[in-house]
Amino acid sequence: MTDLIAIANDHLTAQIHPFGAELWSLVDADGGEYMTDADPAFWTAHAPLLFPIVGALVDDTLRVDATAYTLLKHGFARRNPFTVVEHAADRVVLRLVDDARTREVYPFAFQLDMAFAVEGMTLRMTATVHNPGDVPLPFSFGYHPAFAWPLPGGADKAAHRIVFEQDEPQAIRQIEKSTGLLLPGGAPTPVKGREMPLDAELFRADALIWTDLASRSLSYGADGGAWLDIAFPDSPMLGIWQVPGARYVCIEPWQGHADLVGYAGAFRDKPGVVILPQGASRSFRMDVAVRPA
Repeated sequence: MTDLIAIANDHLTAQIHPFGAELWSLVDADGGEYMTDADPAFWTAHAPLLFPIVGALVDDTLRVDATAYTLLKHGFARRNPFTVVEHAADRVVLRLVDDARTREVYPFAFQLDMAFAVEGMTLRMTATVHNPGDVPLPFSFGYHPAFAWPLPGGADKAAHRIVFEQDEPQAIRQIEKSTGLLLPGGAPTPVKGREMPLDAELFRADALIWTDLASRSLSYGADGGAWLDIAFPDSPMLGIWQVPGARYVCIEPWQGHADLVGYAGAFRDKPGVVILPQGASRSFRMDVAVRPA
């Protein structure tokens, strides 16, 4: 296995796998692990990056002008090696660029830089998409980190909850489990004011999805145990997911979402898709601040 890349300070150590630029571990100075245990009985990923799509496309088909391309759920960034372009004790930047294989399924030039840095008790992650091509670049991007549930500190799993920055009274969206496509309409929210108690039963129908989230930050944890304060100022959508019964919960800021059931339009016209002009860049930040028990 390729060696993990470690960055650290006196408070936190993060380990990143260069395959997919995937965060595998986030540990505090006392050895508390804040990421998934990746139990193969549930899900072996840790924190895949979703690019150039979030979720599934109808029939796994990306439509660009008059041409159809086959592009699998969540795109290909998570299935490709990144190159390290900068590495210091507390910081690393990894890069993925287009090549002949990516252009077979996504006919665009791109550069995706993924930066990780530890600052005090915070892990800062910034994904930057750059368009080096000569046509506008349509894309979506999402984070998919799986945090430990329960978190370190000894609090009961059933006591964990998510507290949003703002009230979130709107209906949530759900997906068709067999296809991964977004269902029309909405379902009643499990959020009461700003708080959502966590329970495996929430995820029997798969992910909870907010396509028009008011909040740009939230906290996850339990009284008497550790908390994570998570900020995602550049992402207007959110997914929360687990395989019921697993020892993790995924908190996923997104720019974009799966195709709506029956969607037949072009990729560039889909809600949530960014159209990046030639020579332009767009960044998506996610900060995870650790509050140990």
